[in-house]
Amino acid sequence: MANALGHGTAKVELRYLAPGDFDDAVAIDAALIGRRRRAYFERRLQAALKAPEEHVQFAAARDGELAGYVLARRMLGEFGRAEPALRLEIIGVRRELQGRGIGMRLLGELEGWALKHAIAQIRTSAHWRNHSLLRFLDRAGFELGRHHVIDCEVHPSRLVGLEASDTGIPPSPGRTSAEVDYGAPGSNDFEALARDRADVRALAPDDLAGIASIDRALTGRNREDYLSRLVGEAMGDSAIRVSLVARRQGMIAGFVMAKTDFGDFGRTEPTAVIDAIGVHPQLAGAGIGTALLSQLFINLHALHVQRVETVVARDNFDLLGFFHKAGFSPSSRLAFVKHISKETHH
Repeated sequence: MANALGHGTAKVELRYLAPGDFDDAVAIDAALIGRRRRAYFERRLQAALKAPEEHVQFAAARDGELAGYVLARRMLGEFGRAEPALRLEIIGVRRELQGRGIGMRLLGELEGWALKHAIAQIRTSAHWRNHSLLRFLDRAGFELGRHHVIDCEVHPSRLVGLEASDTGIPPSPGRTSAEVDYGAPGSNDFEALARDRADVRALAPDDLAGIASIDRALTGRNREDYLSRLVGEAMGDSAIRVSLVARRQGMIAGFVMAKTDFGDFGRTEPTAVIDAIGVHPQLAGAGIGTALLSQLFINLHALHVQRVETVVARDNFDLLGFFHKAGFSPSSRLAFVKHISKETHH
């Protein structure tokens, strides 16, 4: 794939991002945000080499040098979504070449790829104070999404409050579009910590079957392929291995799939992201969800991760309520979506 775009006397060629672009991409990003994120780009490029069907990365080259790039990946079920989408992770253009349409061309290439693969949405998020990025998203046709980005500071005092709150996770019948539905809290029990009510441990490869079974019971959908990908990522990259499972009487009772993939969407502080969380319906209200989040916070604190983030549909009040009790609040980041079709793509 190669596509040339003229700009005065120079041409910009659009192509797939290659390993040889790595150093230039890191340098462009550092010039734009003020710090180097070499490890982030290295993980993204390595992930694309391992699973090229899940990652979409384009480059814009001018006079043989990298002028810009866009990195995205397929969304197969993150945050309970049923419809396929692309997640725009990062887009950047050399500062001296901005304003020449290169970013729009990169985004257009991404849209074309999405349509060829029956994907009709591109999703991303941006800090509300990143005015230049917000203006770009506006010009590109993005709209505010129907999901809230929420986050919470990872701090020892937060752990105490979380342990004292035995928040149950009962499913809500008839709703299959959410990751898991959260109901009213169970009774508090200050004599025993939630983590003592379940054996919470790091995710292992053979946990997939149990996780998939719980997820089917909660969502009404078979998402084993998506969950298999999350398990594979957790096992294959120690830098993001923070996913957990909870066991009761030797059986998997719940899970939380999370990662600490620093750098997405221009983040500059260490942030963990919760992709999925669920508890077996028969153990709803038993404090399993609280145990999982509590242990996750402890592990993240030990890793010096400052915040944990997730995304919730704005009308999923049960889920929002659960995370509110755990200390989550609206993030300074906003969720955006662009709907694409053959008619709107040029």
